[in-house]
Amino acid sequence: MADRIGKPLVFLLCLLPFAWLVWRTFTGDLGAAPYEELEKQTGRWTLRILGATLAITPARRLLGWNAAIRYRRMLGLFVFFYATIHLSMYLWLDMQFDASDIIEDIIEHKYITIGMFAYLTLIPLAVTSTKGWIRRLGRRWGKLHQLIYVTAIAGTIHYLWAVKKDTFLPLVYLTICILLLGYRLTVWLRARRDSRGTGGRSPAIAPTA
Repeated sequence: MADRIGKPLVFLLCLLPFAWLVWRTFTGDLGAAPYEELEKQTGRWTLRILGATLAITPARRLLGWNAAIRYRRMLGLFVFFYATIHLSMYLWLDMQFDASDIIEDIIEHKYITIGMFAYLTLIPLAVTSTKGWIRRLGRRWGKLHQLIYVTAIAGTIHYLWAVKKDTFLPLVYLTICILLLGYRLTVWLRARRDSRGTGGRSPAIAPTA
C-alpha cells in the first residue's frame, strides 16, 4: 500500500519543477533571458534532488525512516533527468551543437570541464539503475553507485565556479553536500574503527543513487 501511494507521489513531486518550468516558458514568465533562466533552474533542481538522494541514508539512520530507501533509485533517475535537460540547454542554446565550439569551451572553462565530468559520472549510474543490473553486478553495484559522491562534489563545484558574482547560494549547496558526505565518512570511519577492535570486517557505506 505504501508503495502504491508513496512512489507515485514522489514521482509527481519530482516532476512538478519540470512542469512549472514548462508553464513559465509558455507564459513568458522567465524574465529577459529565458534560456539562461532555464539553464540555471534545471541545474539547481539537479542539485536539489541530488541532495535529497544523499539525505536518504542519514534520514534512515538518524530518524529511522527506513521506507525512504524505496525512493532512492527514482530520485537518482530524476537527478539524471534534470541534469540531461540542463546539459541539453547548454549544447543547444549556447553552443548550437557545434562540436568544435563545445570542445573548445570544455578546455577553456574549468566550470564547463567539471560540469561535463559530473554528468559523465551520472551515465553509468542511470544505465545500471534497473533491477536486472543490480542482479548482474551484485556487490559491485553498490561500489559503482558510490560514484554519486563524486557527482555531488563535482556538481556543486561546477555551480560555484559558474557563478561570477553572488556565490552565496552555490556555497549553501556546497556546504550541504559536504555535511551529507561528511556524515557518511564519519559513519564509515567509526565502523572501521569498531571492526578493528573486534577483528571483523567493516560494512560498506550504503550506496545513494
